[in-house]
Amino acid sequence: MLVEEIMNTDVVTLSPTASIREALHLLQKHRIRHIPIVDDDNYVVGIVSDRDVRDASPSILDKDSDQHVLDNEIQTIMSHPVVTVHPLDFVEEIARIFYDEEFASVPVVQNHKLVGIVTEKDMLYTLIQLTGTHVQGSQIEVKVPHVPGMIPKVTSIFGERNTNIISVLVYPYQNDPNYKILVFRIQTMNPNPIVQDLRAAGYELMWPNNIPEPKI
Repeated sequence: MLVEEIMNTDVVTLSPTASIREALHLLQKHRIRHIPIVDDDNYVVGIVSDRDVRDASPSILDKDSDQHVLDNEIQTIMSHPVVTVHPLDFVEEIARIFYDEEFASVPVVQNHKLVGIVTEKDMLYTLIQLTGTHVQGSQIEVKVPHVPGMIPKVTSIFGERNTNIISVLVYPYQNDPNYKILVFRIQTMNPNPIVQDLRAAGYELMWPNNIPEPKI
């Protein structure tokens, strides 16, 4: 999945000379957490978070605080340079940026100009889509040797039952490089027949692991 498929193109921005007061107003009005700061050519020159604005704002508990601080330019508190991504980057790859840098949002830039923004919420929603958990169904986890051809071998068993596979994920098995866990999301509320077929074919199931073997 590409960034351009999940990014929000309706981005709220400010110029570097806008006031902190303007940023505070936009953050509250649009219920957002970050505002990219762009120049006249729509180049990203900084980014401001709700925390930056909150830290720069006078305390509401201090009646003697200087309210004029809100008139300072936003460029005095913005973060720069800014880490950006491209619309054609893979979502799975930019997830690493969110994790490593502990970002809550990342501007999307094409030809040096701002074209969108991706947030933590966008990433979580995409994870739901990729794993298929938004579709009612069942999950089956199969431990297999880490060798070529295992996915088509296992999925052929689902095909024999005409079972629709919503998603397939591959996870490492603990710290053992010789095995992988295949996680299938299937569109059925009764996975028992598939479970029994997998066991009959000699596969070890990690989930479900509480369905008894059929009595002979």
